[in-house]
Amino acid sequence: MITKEMRNNRTMSTISSIFSFPNPVNEVAARIVAGMVVLLTLATIISGQTWLMLILVYGFLARVAAGPTLSPMALIATKVLAPRLAKPQPVPGPPKRFAQTIGLAFSGTALALHFIGGWTLAANSLLGVLALFATLESVAGFCAGCFVFNQLMRIGMIPESVCKECAILSQPSTD
Repeated sequence: MITKEMRNNRTMSTISSIFSFPNPVNEVAARIVAGMVVLLTLATIISGQTWLMLILVYGFLARVAAGPTLSPMALIATKVLAPRLAKPQPVPGPPKRFAQTIGLAFSGTALALHFIGGWTLAANSLLGVLALFATLESVAGFCAGCFVFNQLMRIGMIPESVCKECAILSQPSTD
């Protein structure tokens, strides 16, 4: 017989599994998502269809809160495209989550500038910067958010427990 406590534990476990960020992250999938962000951001700027910013902000929010679980872009990248394109390349998850948080800040600020302030040029400028950094990740594999995260680790602003998680995953494999 299933008790109320067992149901509550199962529910909490399900919620925890949905609202968690993967560690490690597949670098191939991360670069594919970055490419999708570039396309959506440029489509928003070029077409003038500013409602697309809502999709952009939602994507970043979903990835920050739940990794690929609630993000259509991330689900397509992790489940469909990345497995067909290359062998998984695991990289530490915390820097990628930090980078997604920066993307959320940029896209959320652009959304607010446009819809609350009416400052379309400022919003598009922020989106342009976002597109530039997403392009760097997608094409060149340079994650600016990850770079900043690593600098914050070096000066001690990232907790040691997170540093240890990243260090373990950054060790070269002995395969």
